[in-house]
Amino acid sequence: MRRNKIASLLLYCSLIGGTVSCGNHSPQGDADDNTHRTNLRETGELAAVESKSFILQRYGRSWWEMRIIGILEHGTIVHPGDSIIQLDPTDVKKVIINQESELETQRAVLEKLRVNQDNQLNQLTSNIKNATLAFELKKNEQTASRFEPPKILKIKELEFEQEKIRLHKEQKKLALSNIISANELKIQQIRVRQLEDEIKNAYDILPKLTVRTPIAGVFQVAKGNRSGSNSFLKVGDMLYVGNLMANVPDLTWMKVNTCISETDFLKIHEGQKVAVRLDALPKVVFDGKIAYIGKLCHLKDEKSKQKVFDVEVQLLHSDTRLKPGMTVSCEYLQ
Repeated sequence: MRRNKIASLLLYCSLIGGTVSCGNHSPQGDADDNTHRTNLRETGELAAVESKSFILQRYGRSWWEMRIIGILEHGTIVHPGDSIIQLDPTDVKKVIINQESELETQRAVLEKLRVNQDNQLNQLTSNIKNATLAFELKKNEQTASRFEPPKILKIKELEFEQEKIRLHKEQKKLALSNIISANELKIQQIRVRQLEDEIKNAYDILPKLTVRTPIAGVFQVAKGNRSGSNSFLKVGDMLYVGNLMANVPDLTWMKVNTCISETDFLKIHEGQKVAVRLDALPKVVFDGKIAYIGKLCHLKDEKSKQKVFDVEVQLLHSDTRLKPGMTVSCEYLQ
């Protein structure tokens, strides 16, 4: 009897203790759930912070297209000043030859024009001298014949007026000839100068046809559209003004182009730390921080209905294992 009472008492105490214990554990568990935060993860792609693009520019007024006659192999490591693309200079050299020949002709025309103008000037000057002498002679005759009969005096006056008109005519011809000669000379000098400028510009173009990189990095050949294909540019391909020829990304400093879901957009901020992992080296962590968050929301891709914001993550340390185009995962640390 006594043993049954003791057993009942122990069972009652254990039930009460269990109830108290459960009551204390439940609030603590809720607190742990509230304080637990999961880091956000997104995939992305590595890219160089600094990259130089090479686009075919317009060389002068005549060249809208250029042919590739030399190009480095895709993926070649280059240094500042290295030649990466050679464009065909044949058409430019043809223009130089033709323009130099035309320049010789126009210089000869200019010299001939100067000689003709000098001869014409000498002739007009001589005519004025003769007209001046005749004018002075008739003037003296008129003075000397002032005592002659009126009829003779009238004839002398008419002769004097004729020589006066002739002198003014020759002077006017000289003035007009000087204006015409100056304009003709100016026009011909402009023709010569234009040819000289065109030849100089053509010579200046020749070294530009050897495309050189101003930065170090890895040479990336652009893709062309030959007969609907999407292969890399090669020797013999024709390029047109505005076509992309190549890129040279600097591998010293890298960034990650990634995104964040619109539902998590407000959970990140610029300057926030990010743990970056290469798919090829999942156990190695590269430190990064958010350098830019996009202002516009857009579909993640054409086949997805998920909307995201662009995010740019800057890696804080340079590492030769990081290459453009590699796939990475970004963990936004809370």
